[in-house]
Amino acid sequence: MRPRALVLKVAGTNCDLETCRAFEIAGADWDLVHINELIDGSKKIADYNIIALPGGFSYGDDISAARVLATKIKAHLLGDFRAALDRGVPMIGICNGFQVLVKTGLLPGKDVGPATLFFNDSYKFEDRWIWLRPEGANCIFTRGLQEPIYLPVAHMEGKYVAEDENLEALDEKKRVVFRYANDDGDVACGKFPENPNGSLRDIAGITDESGLILGLMPHPERHLDGTNHPRWTREGVKREGDGIALFRNAVKFTIGG
Repeated sequence: MRPRALVLKVAGTNCDLETCRAFEIAGADWDLVHINELIDGSKKIADYNIIALPGGFSYGDDISAARVLATKIKAHLLGDFRAALDRGVPMIGICNGFQVLVKTGLLPGKDVGPATLFFNDSYKFEDRWIWLRPEGANCIFTRGLQEPIYLPVAHMEGKYVAEDENLEALDEKKRVVFRYANDDGDVACGKFPENPNGSLRDIAGITDESGLILGLMPHPERHLDGTNHPRWTREGVKREGDGIALFRNAVKFTIGG
């Protein structure tokens, strides 16, 4: 039986269909669910095996990025999200979805202290392709991933910021999943444009203590096919894009793979 993925949608979401397609390719059925359907009970988080919070500018990023959506989840659905984690449901938040996970407190977790995602150092919307180095964190989405991957970013508020002691705890507990890197796979060391937003310690993606949650700023759903690569006509087309591995790992996990 194919697992069922819940892809959350609100006003301003703009990467939902790409995320649905990623799950379809990876072997899951999907439902595109508006948050109001969860709040009124016509759809239930308990009916799904995977949860995805896709990219976009939820509610226009009014007040600050993802703040309105995070507030609605905290007010109405946070208990359901935590119950899903308790029963082993993988959860991915991409770009705006990562911002939601951080602002609801689902990431990085109480054991490492709070963080936020702040304005890029350039104070501009950064839309570019970047390299990510996997860090070997215990995250179900990146099992078996050892080589750097190439994904696009598209955000204005992607700088991971936390107090020094919280950054130390994140590293000590091996909760950093991806760091921004150069094309040799070396960590970017804060250098622009390899690190597109000035994120502290080049943090691009993190997980929680269970390894079930992945939050990342780059967009794996935008590199599913070899032809999504910006230079495929010059460098040759790959069999598949770098991003599909994350979704495939989540599907394998839900079916016991």
